Amino acid sequence: MPTRTVAQRRAEASIIYDAYLAECPARQLLDRIADKWVSLAVNALADGPQRYSELQRRLASVSQKMLTQTLRHLERDGLVSRTVIPAVPVRVEYELTPLGRSLLPVMRAIKGWAEEHMDEVHDARVAYDAPS
Repeated sequence: MPTRTVAQRRAEASIIYDAYLAECPARQLLDRIADKWVSLAVNALADGPQRYSELQRRLASVSQKMLTQTLRHLERDGLVSRTVIPAVPVRVEYELTPLGRSLLPVMRAIKGWAEEHMDEVHDARVAYDAPS
């Protein structure tokens, strides 16, 4: 087996992880982080560890099933850690991992962009939907 240089390995890796390819694992990750509940949960956890009930209150209209599913996916992907605190009753807190924190600037930017440009998007929708 021939030895590969760092540049060769880097080139191979960039080919392997091409999100434009349907079978690429990076596309699955992109699908995950593009989810609205993921974006909102990551932004909510920016303030530090939070209990499930705090997150549910913060993410208005998220169902229990969807929040549980979102947090499990984030934990599986290494973006969120779940800590069980022995108490009566038992407490569970969720917190961004260092990997999750590295995603935070992107998520904040997307959330901020959506809030900043919503009026323009609304106007564009009205114009598009108007009868010709």
